[in-house]
Amino acid sequence: MSIKLPPGTAAHSEDNSDPQNHHLVTLVALSVGLIIAAWLAISFLFNQVINWIPPSVERQLGAIATASFEQQAEPSDTQTTLNQLLDRLEGQLPAEQRRDRNYQLLYIPDETVNALALPGDHIVLYQGLLAQADSENEIMMVLGHELGHFAHRDHLRGLGRGLLVQVLASWLFGNAGSIGAAGLETFAQSQFSQQQEIQADEFGLTLLYQIYGHAAGATAFFTRLSDGTGANFDFLTTHPAPRKRVRRLEQLIKDRGYVTEPLTPLPASLQVE
Repeated sequence: MSIKLPPGTAAHSEDNSDPQNHHLVTLVALSVGLIIAAWLAISFLFNQVINWIPPSVERQLGAIATASFEQQAEPSDTQTTLNQLLDRLEGQLPAEQRRDRNYQLLYIPDETVNALALPGDHIVLYQGLLAQADSENEIMMVLGHELGHFAHRDHLRGLGRGLLVQVLASWLFGNAGSIGAAGLETFAQSQFSQQQEIQADEFGLTLLYQIYGHAAGATAFFTRLSDGTGANFDFLTTHPAPRKRVRRLEQLIKDRGYVTEPLTPLPASLQVE
């Protein structure tokens, strides 16, 4: 004769889990799925229309940020020479990437080792980066890389992605949205920007080859960075680790059959003492 155990006993609880828990898990799974689907759909639509936004609108979006960098920049022979190099690269761009554009370089006498492209056709290059360069080719690779960001409209894509992340975080975290948004945006922008950086490296390599007829200098700057302490830590950073960039570029140079020739020395006005 079978014996029925009352609810609450061990045997009963093992065989009869709470139906409400199943409903809760299902609801959470559906909610997460809907959020992911909405994110992908909105991102896809945004990327489809991004190229329809005129450069004039992009310049308006970047006007505030550009103004602060213009205040830090100092007119000098160095800035003039860098703009001349930028003009040479601009001459190699397809006509549609030069139309309605006015690329300019701002040179900032600061030890920061960085260069960046701002909405509004401005490239910022710091003295710290220039001090790390040993050839004109390396600087041209950096400038070509930044022009790649303009060609791919990376500023607008990053702006749209950051806005979506903040809206999502605000909805998920409520009053803690500012903290949650900061964390989510940092991670999302990091991963997104690393792919952008890879594409910009390829763009810069193409321009470098068009200018000099060879690929020397494409990897020298990143190789030098990779020798620095901690230089290859790329989690939650906006650029891939230098050694990864070197490997990708070396493989691309090999695949394209690019040759290497002697480097062009830095002009005197670009030599940092």
